[in-house]
Amino acid sequence: MATGVSFRSIGYSYRIGESTISKIVVEVCDALWIRLQPIVLKEPIQAEWKQIAIDFKRVCQFDHCCGAIDGKHVVIQCPPNSGSIYFNYKKTFSIVLLAVCDSQRKFIVVDIGSMGRFSDSGIFSESEFGEKLKSGNIRFPEEEPLTEGGINMPYVLVGDEAFPLLKNRMRPYLKECLTASRRIFNYRLSRARRHGTIIIQ
Repeated sequence: MATGVSFRSIGYSYRIGESTISKIVVEVCDALWIRLQPIVLKEPIQAEWKQIAIDFKRVCQFDHCCGAIDGKHVVIQCPPNSGSIYFNYKKTFSIVLLAVCDSQRKFIVVDIGSMGRFSDSGIFSESEFGEKLKSGNIRFPEEEPLTEGGINMPYVLVGDEAFPLLKNRMRPYLKECLTASRRIFNYRLSRARRHGTIIIQ
């Protein structure tokens, strides 16, 4: 997997057929994910989400931000007999990496392998993490006021206009209805979003 060579070349090296190689690669990837994901990419606990939010405030001056979410189309060769399900709006064939990153550009949550024709919003809504976020089962910190004596505000993820607006998911104001204060908000949100997700652009 590390070499990036074709299955045919690997098959020649080990005297194994291409279809056998493809099955081995899938099995190895599944085994690696099952064994390593709980260790290296486990879902943060409440205290870890809180630390991520503190880091976002320090780096980007954006309060209560638990991560930046974005999607990236990874260009692939069109799989045989797949029709247009991998064909995306950029006129290429791709699979989608959807990720939540912290202020240090480190992956917190990933969803990998959705077909290119699906939008970021659709992939997010169908993902296990998206369903947990909508149902309130993510262990974000308890709501707190932004300033002393203010109203309680939830901890959120920030993203672009492709994602739905939810209680724990913020997006910029639309360009058609901007005021001075909304422009400042959009700038702050975009700064946090870009800082967190620049790694997958």
